[in-house]
Amino acid sequence: MRRDAYDDPAMRVLVVEDELKMASLIRRGLRDEGLLADVAVKGEDALWMAAATPYDAIVLDIGMPGLDGFETVRRLRADGVWSPVLMLTARDAIEDRVAGLDDGADDYMTKPFAFDELLARLRALARRGVIERPTVLTVGTLRLDPAARRVWRGDDEVALSTKELQLLEAFMRRPGEVLSRFQLLEAAWDEDYENRSNVVDVYVRYLRDKIDRPFGLDSLETVRGAGYRLSA
Repeated sequence: MRRDAYDDPAMRVLVVEDELKMASLIRRGLRDEGLLADVAVKGEDALWMAAATPYDAIVLDIGMPGLDGFETVRRLRADGVWSPVLMLTARDAIEDRVAGLDDGADDYMTKPFAFDELLARLRALARRGVIERPTVLTVGTLRLDPAARRVWRGDDEVALSTKELQLLEAFMRRPGEVLSRFQLLEAAWDEDYENRSNVVDVYVRYLRDKIDRPFGLDSLETVRGAGYRLSA
């Protein structure tokens, strides 16, 4: 399918691939189809190129020296670059797919691949367009990366248990809102727990001891008779 079949004559793709032969083949194929295609051979180059140019889609290889594909897509999203990302890898492990998608990728293909399928997936991603989807939640100086399961207060990383992370994520997705104990139970516990249980109060106390008190803060507030609220 040639360029005249596309609705957008300016569709531009960034190919991030350290294997020069593979990068050249993909770029040539895209250009033969009338697309604009740039190549970055390192993740570091992809960061500044994607920040400087609004690409319609990015083809990103996972197995690169230096910044690999996982770290590259994480940094792209952290830098506010929301161009759709299609990750390429020679590995077909489920955990690699999950890691890539959790880090901010939009689609995933394993090598070897059919070029027609790559092209079709890129067209689909370009039609979807740029959608801002922050992968790190931020409330004040508190940051939570749900995919990496890591939390920071300012520059200090805070170690939390799985349940504490789930509870904190519920608060950080609705900052400033009063969440009832029942809402928090639904967010972080299964149906084995009853609304009468004081487990929420216990874990709120655990959270305060880790994200607030060591830093002289009181962001996790009790709203008497209603529940709890996370403020900035």
